[in-house]
Amino acid sequence: MKLKQQNIAIRVSIVSVAVNLILSVFKLIAGIIAHSGAMVSDAVHSASDVLSTFIVMIGVHISNKQSDKEHPYGHERLESVASLLLAIMLAVTGAGIGYSSAMVIHNGSLTKVQTPGVLALIAAIISIVVKEWLYWYTRCQAKKINSTALMADAWHHRSDALSSIGALIGIAGARMGYPLLDPIAGLVICIFIEKAAVEIFKDSLDRMVDKSCSEDVVGKISDIILEVEGVEGIDDIKTRLFGAKIYVDVEILVDGNKTLKEAHEIAEAVHDLIEETMPEVKHCMVHENPR
Repeated sequence: MKLKQQNIAIRVSIVSVAVNLILSVFKLIAGIIAHSGAMVSDAVHSASDVLSTFIVMIGVHISNKQSDKEHPYGHERLESVASLLLAIMLAVTGAGIGYSSAMVIHNGSLTKVQTPGVLALIAAIISIVVKEWLYWYTRCQAKKINSTALMADAWHHRSDALSSIGALIGIAGARMGYPLLDPIAGLVICIFIEKAAVEIFKDSLDRMVDKSCSEDVVGKISDIILEVEGVEGIDDIKTRLFGAKIYVDVEILVDGNKTLKEAHEIAEAVHDLIEETMPEVKHCMVHENPR
């Protein structure tokens, strides 16, 4: 299962690298030829996606390593480390784009800012279509293998699509006689990127500090437990995120007149059903209390 998940992540990453390399070169050339600062900034954003995808590949590979003597609980948290690095890279990229755009606005004027050519407009439209497709493709695969790093990379693609929309608006506005709209679009791009970076950073951090699962996940676990014959109630459920995986600790109520062996068999049935029904659960600990 782990090997299959790793192969899916690597395949998606290779597609992302190839598409982003082609797209970033095309947008950079278009931005330079068409005199569009917003498109050049967008090209830099796409280029940063290549490096971020390599981080995803490394993070997924390491996190899928088997448990060993020094890491008996596995390496899943290293995928969250990769996601944190992606968030930081995204934030730095956004800050750089915002700074360069602010400098153009601060130092420039309507006469100094060149009107972008039509090639920049075409590049923006192509970028929106391609990056939005990459977002949905990567997001679908990330959900399939429950990969936080791959999901972070998907949002990296979405932020690039949003930045291209900002570039498109800025370029179109500049060609309509408002050249200052091109660097203003760069500032809008910066805001979108920073928002995505904060969301990725927060989610990754939650998975590294043993945050509990959502109420929906806890409710699903409760329903599974109560399906098991012999369970008369639930005393307590504790969950914690561990990278892309979940650890579960539950206390169930069983008939106090049952033998130790019978109570153990009920607990074992709860354990097996939870791990079989929810592949994202790496380990489930069940303790039985007499009722």
